[in-house]
Amino acid sequence: MTSSNQANESLAQILQQFSKKYIGQYQKIHGHLPIAEQDDKWLSPCEKHISGDDVLSKGQVFWQPITIETDQELNFDNVELALELNLHKDIKHYFTTLYSDNLDATCEEGELSLLFAWNKEDFQRLQENIIGHVLMKQRLKQGETIFFAVTDEEDMIVSIDNDTGSVWVERVGCDPHKKLADSLAQFITQLTPLIK
Repeated sequence: MTSSNQANESLAQILQQFSKKYIGQYQKIHGHLPIAEQDDKWLSPCEKHISGDDVLSKGQVFWQPITIETDQELNFDNVELALELNLHKDIKHYFTTLYSDNLDATCEEGELSLLFAWNKEDFQRLQENIIGHVLMKQRLKQGETIFFAVTDEEDMIVSIDNDTGSVWVERVGCDPHKKLADSLAQFITQLTPLIK
């Protein structure tokens, strides 16, 4: 894909394409959708109830990423108000595009898990974690970053620079130390689904 084609695609489209690719590869390897533990107090629109299928044991459910409907009005207004900071548009689009469990992937730097909200309540918890992360960065007098993935290395996260939108690796509590991409859309297009 050329860079001009990438520029024409929105981040939402790129995320949807990656999630479809992930699910397609998962089904090719395992013969079914991914499975999650079911919690009646933590339901998700991602859950797929397929009747007559004996693959699942009690307390498990199939799931797949689902596009968040625009009428759900998920936004970061409360976070921006609490932090007195405008969040980069890419991070707002990223976390309001899909409901999903984590999606594992690989890039040149290694393995990572893309983080998403499982449901509306999880989105609220995510917002609280973002506020805590940004407050920590401000307290340490570091530039604001917003995390969107965790790595296979303890305390290493993948985040975007809130000012530029570029993607970086950083150790929790430290300044970002390695740039991975100029934008979140560019970074997602470089990922390969990792099916376990």
